[in-house]
Amino acid sequence: MADLDKGITRAGEGYQGKSWTILGQTYFPKASCDSTFAFETNSDPGQHVPVHIHPTQDEFILVLEGELHLKLDGAWSVAKAGDLVRMPRGIPHGYFNKSDVPARALFWVSPAGKLEALFDALHELSDIPRVLQLSAEHEVNFLPPEANE
Repeated sequence: MADLDKGITRAGEGYQGKSWTILGQTYFPKASCDSTFAFETNSDPGQHVPVHIHPTQDEFILVLEGELHLKLDGAWSVAKAGDLVRMPRGIPHGYFNKSDVPARALFWVSPAGKLEALFDALHELSDIPRVLQLSAEHEVNFLPPEANE
């Protein structure tokens, strides 16, 4: 069982010096243990993560800068800096930077599950069918494209 390490993960850095580029977005892991996995995202205008489901994890987003448009359980909403988004396991959700400025957010899931391993596998991968396959193998299930409308 992996326990949470004490310490500070600095702004603009990843835990243990790690970072990922996933489909153009930069992710920094902030904390990782069996009970939770936290990561920072940096999303330029137009970037997004399509609607998907985590069947075994609750997920949260704390918007730090900018705003994110969210499709949460079929309904659209906007989260702005300082807002906390709660996404219970099994609920379809996706986030989209539809603004003209970058957005930065802290995400975390509980329990950690296979998400960090998924990010390791997706780093610098551009083959979308392979991204979808790996995601499903790591308990992240993307919905058909029309779910993003």
